[in-house]
Amino acid sequence: MSWLTSEDLHLFNEGRHFRMWERFGAHLADQDGVAGCRFAVWAPNARSVDVVGSFNDWTAGSCELSQSGSSGVWEGWCPGVLAGQLYKYRVVQEDGRVVDKADPLARCTELPPRTASVICADSFTWSDANWMDERDGRNGLAAPISTYELHPGSWDRAADGSSLSWLELADRLPDYLEAHGFTHVELMPVMEHPFFGSWGYQVTGFFAPSARYGRPEDLKALIDRLHARGIGVILDWVPSHFPADEFALARFDGTHLYEHQDPRLGLHPDWDSLIFNYGRHEVRSFLVSSALYWLTEFHADGLRVDAVASMLYLDYSRAEGEWVPNPMGGRENLDAVEFLQQLNQEAYRAFPGILMIAEESTAWPGVTRPVSDGGLGFGLKWDMGWMHDMLEYMARDPIHRRFHHSDLTFRQLYAFTENFVLALSHDEVVHGKGSLLGRMAGDDLERFANLRLLLASMIAQPGKKLLFMGGEFGQPAEWDHEGALDWMAAKADVHRGVARWLADLNRLYMGEPAMHELDCDAGGFEWIAPDDHLQNVISFMRRSRNGQRAVLCVLNFAPVLRTDYRVGVPLAGAWRELLNSDAGPYGGSGEGNLGRVQSTDVPFHGSPQSICLTLPPLAALFLAPEAQT
Repeated sequence: MSWLTSEDLHLFNEGRHFRMWERFGAHLADQDGVAGCRFAVWAPNARSVDVVGSFNDWTAGSCELSQSGSSGVWEGWCPGVLAGQLYKYRVVQEDGRVVDKADPLARCTELPPRTASVICADSFTWSDANWMDERDGRNGLAAPISTYELHPGSWDRAADGSSLSWLELADRLPDYLEAHGFTHVELMPVMEHPFFGSWGYQVTGFFAPSARYGRPEDLKALIDRLHARGIGVILDWVPSHFPADEFALARFDGTHLYEHQDPRLGLHPDWDSLIFNYGRHEVRSFLVSSALYWLTEFHADGLRVDAVASMLYLDYSRAEGEWVPNPMGGRENLDAVEFLQQLNQEAYRAFPGILMIAEESTAWPGVTRPVSDGGLGFGLKWDMGWMHDMLEYMARDPIHRRFHHSDLTFRQLYAFTENFVLALSHDEVVHGKGSLLGRMAGDDLERFANLRLLLASMIAQPGKKLLFMGGEFGQPAEWDHEGALDWMAAKADVHRGVARWLADLNRLYMGEPAMHELDCDAGGFEWIAPDDHLQNVISFMRRSRNGQRAVLCVLNFAPVLRTDYRVGVPLAGAWRELLNSDAGPYGGSGEGNLGRVQSTDVPFHGSPQSICLTLPPLAALFLAPEAQT
């Protein structure tokens, strides 16, 4: 008796079955009063498919699957299969070779390095209805979004040196995020992966959370707990490639099923992994279903899609002659473009209040433009240019910064061409680059001042925010996935000062509409003085949607105390100092403006009024009209 309907098979073969996890894979099901499990797997070129596992001593013959017409899908029901038991598909491939394959739709897996799939009986009762009802407003372009990027396996370690479990993270992470003012957390890939050192980016289980950290319902409990504290959860998702491990997707039925046969299309040169064949309908069903699975079953508030640029360009990391042009002779991967558009349309159709975020490192036009307007349909895109320019600038000796002032100002030429996220991610603190603190110029005191200034620049600039774990307190060493953050260093006063500064920045960003409502709209930003390169100072105004609220941001990138620094302002009266990165509690020298300054009738910078400020060295000031506060 077939479990899959003709509509299931039709939609799957047409590339339009977007809830495959409900029908494919392994599902416990009684039949005529007998406990058992039904299985369905795509292997169109296999000679035969059996289910083998701990329930039949890994012996073929007792659970043979049969083909469902010409769909390429094998299915069947096996008696005596119970929750928690291990299984694989024994595939006799096209050439007669016999290979045991993990289930592409498995929802539970064995603990790596073992690779079997597990019969899953996940049951969880959510308590986040209020969050789900309200999240549209929390994820919108007018909302403050400050995200903490976290690698679950190395944020902290248990006493025995093992990674924390999902439940241990649930006990500690919400308090930490709330204390530091973050609105969201982005979990680096939680999907099962055989090699811990890939950080989750070499995925073999596109529907299974890694067993390293516990059961699927434990991950749900973590997300539920975060939602209860008003914190959104973004999951890193990797449709750009997959590893060539024999037990997984590679040459699943003896042919290049999920990947391209031609290595110029199907082999990723950077990661020695395989590239999905985005033009194959069944692959699209699989990938879109994977995305919707995490949004549906795990209540994820968004997906950060990894390595989008590698999907978009046929010549990505390839020399001349190592790639195949598209039918029009171009370098664009038209199948990938169509897939990404379909992905975003289906994700937003099912969940209008989510965030689809592209890590896209080129100037591909319209990444965050609607598909109806010819765009890719993402909601947000990482601003890799800002990250690169700022980190290069902050690493320079201040005596040379005047010659590179455009690194601070160039972004405003493109800042509103996409909906951007200013990201200081894990990629910037690995492979010998050092930590954020280590990348700052100067002696110890100057490096901490520069780090506070970098964090201030990220919060002050228009765009949503993302900071990798450890950056919030000035982690001394670069990230090591085999260890944990340096929590001993985090207790030192100077590191606690950075954490206090970041928390206050986040609270200003969240609490002041002028700092976030027009993050993705040119109406929310106005230069005051972008051109003071001789003194290494920039100043600009952030404005709210109705224009009635404003915050003045003045950033001094020189290790020089500047007194009587005049800045034009649009309103007469007192201007209150909201934040000063040089304040003593943050580890600064305590220079400042005694909390407020009074404007004078001296026109400056094109404004009718001006204020004279004391600019502490390597410091950021945030001020607002006292009348509005």
